[in-house]
Amino acid sequence: MDNLWSPWRMKYISDAENPGCCVFCTAPQKNDDEDMLIVHRGKAAFVILNRFPYTTGHLMIVPYAHVSSIELLSAEVRAEMIELVNTALEVLRAAYKPDGFNVGINMGSAGGAGIAEHAHIHVVPRWAGDTNFMSTVGETRVIPEDLCQTYRRISEAWKE
Repeated sequence: MDNLWSPWRMKYISDAENPGCCVFCTAPQKNDDEDMLIVHRGKAAFVILNRFPYTTGHLMIVPYAHVSSIELLSAEVRAEMIELVNTALEVLRAAYKPDGFNVGINMGSAGGAGIAEHAHIHVVPRWAGDTNFMSTVGETRVIPEDLCQTYRRISEAWKE
């Protein structure tokens, strides 16, 4: 399964214009938040939709600083990130009414981080029964909403 995803994953996590740069560093430099799926820009961190979401509404809170672990960030940046997690929970509750959430940080490749060189926090809305035979047998996820629609929905909810 990893081999099937590697060409797309490599295109996603690296910037073709700047080889070796990660998407979390280049996305906020672009002028098109909708194309980059950035739903909010804070002082020290931003909120971006996961381009390969676990479920609809899968957000990531990302510091602008390119560091591999949260302990390398200042207390102020970590505090802003946690406040953004809190706002993300409120926004996702209003927009999607999930039954629960997974909120987590995967640090390092061994810790499950897909982009290990740039720390980030996942906020994943969950619904009772959102895992089905497609996930278990087919080893694939079905996302019922297009990312463009998800972006518009979350962006509007974030403004409120």
